[in-house]
Amino acid sequence: MRLSVLLKKINYQLIKGDLELEVNSIQYDSRKVREGDLFVCIEGFNSDGHKYAYKAVENGAKVVICTKELDKSLMATIIKVDDSRKALASIASEFYGNPADTLKLIGITGTNGKTTSSYMIRSILESVGYKTGLIGTIANYIGNEKLKAERTTPESLELHELFSQMVKQNVNYAIMEVSSHSLSLNRVYGIEFSESIFTNLTQDHLDFHKTFENYFQAKLILFKNSKNSIINIDDIYGQRITNELNNKNILSYSTEASGDLMAKNIINHSRGAEFDLFYKGESVHIKLSIPGKYNVYNALGSAGVCINEGISLDKIKEGLENVVVPGRCEIVSRAYDVDFDIIIDYAHTPDGLENILNTAREFTRKKLICVFGCGGDRDKTKRPLMGEIASRLSDFSIVTSDNPRTEEPLKIIDDILAGIHNSNYSVIENRKDAIKEAIKIAKPGDVIVIAGKGHEDYQILKNEVIHFDEREVVAEIMKELF
Repeated sequence: MRLSVLLKKINYQLIKGDLELEVNSIQYDSRKVREGDLFVCIEGFNSDGHKYAYKAVENGAKVVICTKELDKSLMATIIKVDDSRKALASIASEFYGNPADTLKLIGITGTNGKTTSSYMIRSILESVGYKTGLIGTIANYIGNEKLKAERTTPESLELHELFSQMVKQNVNYAIMEVSSHSLSLNRVYGIEFSESIFTNLTQDHLDFHKTFENYFQAKLILFKNSKNSIINIDDIYGQRITNELNNKNILSYSTEASGDLMAKNIINHSRGAEFDLFYKGESVHIKLSIPGKYNVYNALGSAGVCINEGISLDKIKEGLENVVVPGRCEIVSRAYDVDFDIIIDYAHTPDGLENILNTAREFTRKKLICVFGCGGDRDKTKRPLMGEIASRLSDFSIVTSDNPRTEEPLKIIDDILAGIHNSNYSVIENRKDAIKEAIKIAKPGDVIVIAGKGHEDYQILKNEVIHFDEREVVAEIMKELF
């Protein structure tokens, strides 16, 4: 594609070179550059793309987009912009034919509930006959084709390529988890969403955002770029978003206040949750296969999206009752002949851990046992908070490792223990051994919650990624012990 066409939506300064040359592809990783490519210098947290401009040109780049001064002897067309991430998003969209304009985009943001909500919406839309694409934490999907997800929300270049593939395969709706990182880093810059959901806001990612206000402001960006917003008004930050948007195409949902969409008569049990969904004088009784009041909230937000898209309450009921979400309050003990339950859940934030433990407590007949850890190289301030929550809400906790990355596992565990003021815990650094110990001490009527990894099938130790699927781990232990 001609360079001048790629640049037509951005403000730029031509430092040197030709605007009418043809660009073969776009890259922001110099190692991927081939002959005739355009290279965008991105300033990251660990490296600066400007340092690799010469390597990119050596590999064949004919155009370099930058925000800093580059040596004019560089043998390429040099374009200077104010923000290279925004430029990358605009150029990528143009390169792939602006595919986001063809799709109906549904964005979901919040600390917790993004993945579950995305699967719920997908199930409802597909029950009506729409073809969907899904972009999120567990995996990306184009129809039934599963693609590996590197991060919750891809970089803008990969995102528009995904959108392009969806358009080619006649996808009607693209459902996206939109992370606060992606909003801050302009990965979804220039995209208008048809529908967006706010689930909740609790502490997470302060290692990146530094302050809670920055975290909130990042989330707010999504709703300023959406035609319709579906907001949880039981959350104080949902109320704030409602005020900030000044009633612009908002559908509110609640179990406590007076929302446009309401859930009443909520019943939780070990096999799921039931409730009555009310909207404009109509109601329908829904039986979810995943328990927890927070999943009732996820169902309400998902229903709100689909109501806005003209789908009936009966079809919404059908889609919600058929949804399956890997690693979200997943009861894996059903496959074994034991009198206790084992739940695998992705809870890795204070709020997420509190939710899953409160949910499990509702159907725990005897003791509630929690196995959990905290990730390395991430927000350290949440570690003692999670320790306090686990100690307070569980009868017994086993503190262990969870993706320690470059940190020492025992140092992370020490940070967790700083929040524990009871003696109802033990420390077992090896996660498999910790899970085994929980299963060994479980008695009839007990519930074990293994929190933190959910759908993940790996552990990150130093710079090594090792296979670790907790379903497989539980199966091995059960075979050994029973």
